[in-house]
Amino acid sequence: MKFRTVKRHFREGSKNIWRNGWMTVASAGAVTTTLVLVGAFLALMINLNQIATNIEEDVEIKVLLELTVDEAAIETVGDKIDKIPEVSSVNFSSKEDELANLIESMGEEGNSWELFEQDNPLNDAYVIKTEDPLDTIDVAERIEDLDEVQEVNYGKDVVQNLFRFNELARNIGLVLIIGLIFTAIFLISNTIKITIMARQKEIGIMKLVGATNGFIRWPFFVEGLLLGVLGSVIPIAVIVTGYHYATNNISALTQFAFVELLPFNPFAWQLSLIILAIGAIIGVWGSVMSVRKFLKV
Repeated sequence: MKFRTVKRHFREGSKNIWRNGWMTVASAGAVTTTLVLVGAFLALMINLNQIATNIEEDVEIKVLLELTVDEAAIETVGDKIDKIPEVSSVNFSSKEDELANLIESMGEEGNSWELFEQDNPLNDAYVIKTEDPLDTIDVAERIEDLDEVQEVNYGKDVVQNLFRFNELARNIGLVLIIGLIFTAIFLISNTIKITIMARQKEIGIMKLVGATNGFIRWPFFVEGLLLGVLGSVIPIAVIVTGYHYATNNISALTQFAFVELLPFNPFAWQLSLIILAIGAIIGVWGSVMSVRKFLKV
């Protein structure tokens, strides 16, 4: 396609934006509202996914060994656990280490446990993490079958509920984002449709003088692209400003230490590019849908 033709398509597409007047404003406003919601949901879902991933990565299995095991049996258990393919790390914690950790975790009340230093009632233990947190339950159940193991702790019910909640939250967020994007496509499609219907006579004349279908369609594609890009400007400003505020005040907004947002730079700018790309894509796609269905050439 020649540069002169491309220039003409963009000029005509830009003119269509001005010709439609309030319809352009209404469509761009609707797309703006939709993209604000899409951007907010994207920022929320990506950060929730990161937080969920961090929580999942903190899930660990604690294997308490029988009180009667000797050093050889302890090493044997460690070797068996280390050979499980899904296991990423195996760390041994002696009964002395367990007592020290218990005393430290209880603060001043832990001083009373110092009496047990000479006659330690705690078990030697292994602390295990899996390559994929979702394998935690399966690995824990396999370790429970080992003879030298007294108990396996990994918060079974909590872990199962956590994994279910994370999966549900991701799926709901994805469905909402897809629904909002299709809403924006529908709005832009309707605007382009009205433009085409208002210019049927002009389009017919262009066909009579030999204009090809592509030559007629391209200005509408440009119009959809411009509507999508215009509709993404305000959402980008809103999301970037809001995310900057959130990252600077997250500690005051929540008391949970594990809630940590992705750094403003580069995440906010990456999200801005995503919103701009979504705006452009839904603009062009809305135009394509409208032209295919209603442009009878």
